Amino acid sequence: MSSASQAHDPAAAGARTKVPARRRRRMRKMTTRDRIVVALLLGIPLLLDLAFVWFPAIGTVLLSFTKWNGVGSLHTKSCVPNMPSILNNGCVYGVQNYHQAATIYPEFWPAVRHNLIWLAVFVVIATPLGMLFAVLIDRGIRGSRMYQSILFLPVMLSLALVGIIWEFVYSQNYGLINTVIGRNGNDNAIDWLGNPHLNLWAVLLEATWRQAGYVMVLYLAGLKAVDPSLREAALVDGANAWQTFWKIVFPVMRPINIVIMVVTVIESLRAFDLVYITNKGINGLELLSVLVTTNIVGETQRVGFGSALGVVLLVISLVPISIFLYQTFRREESS
Repeated sequence: MSSASQAHDPAAAGARTKVPARRRRRMRKMTTRDRIVVALLLGIPLLLDLAFVWFPAIGTVLLSFTKWNGVGSLHTKSCVPNMPSILNNGCVYGVQNYHQAATIYPEFWPAVRHNLIWLAVFVVIATPLGMLFAVLIDRGIRGSRMYQSILFLPVMLSLALVGIIWEFVYSQNYGLINTVIGRNGNDNAIDWLGNPHLNLWAVLLEATWRQAGYVMVLYLAGLKAVDPSLREAALVDGANAWQTFWKIVFPVMRPINIVIMVVTVIESLRAFDLVYITNKGINGLELLSVLVTTNIVGETQRVGFGSALGVVLLVISLVPISIFLYQTFRREESS
């Protein structure tokens, strides 16, 4: 039967209209159940996110304007100047915590500088190194599976175990480095983790060792998702491997680049474990995350002041992420 005859055939037209009608009835019958399922799938993660992320974050911001040691009730009265801190529990302190951190707290600016150095090392060294590993492994070199497992092994280990492993490398008395250079156990042994001029770079080497493997896995996932026809087309056009990667492959991996950028910033600014294991974040290893911990759960227990440091860390982490995402999305809209 031709299409013209079908258009004028009432039976055919009725058959076409009955199927959507049945589907609509089926959808109406499933609407209530679907709404319940959708509500559960969206509601439970949303509640968990609010309970464990947003409420603590908002609470931290509010506590940063108070002077509270974590004991006793929190009142809305103003702090009385020149009064002992034990008598000022639970009072509103305004921006004094931020002012004290920036002016009279000696560890604050060294911690900010060390966090920025940590971020720079991750961006300039760890991320390109992980990308290089991913590109080499993706090319299918001999033993690529073994290399991938070896490079990813530090990511599978806890940061506490990573710190213990590197302790055997850096130790002044029995460390691998001092043994190799012939300074093990004598007066000329280098104190890699105790010297404030060396310990930050020593710990950064540990962190880079682990971060490079993490970035490698993310880039490997991105490289596997690239359409092979793009590389074939570039090869036909006469592009070499370097040009193919930077002109074709790397721009296509923009979503994974965004993820890696965000992960790099977060990992660099929340660094805590390695530093705390080494020397509890003192003597040249001050970091904002360590200062937050020592002020909130340490001996001083200045919850308000520690919360202010946490807010500063949050703002520092949001600035580069926001700028990067803004630039990326603006380029996508203009293209």
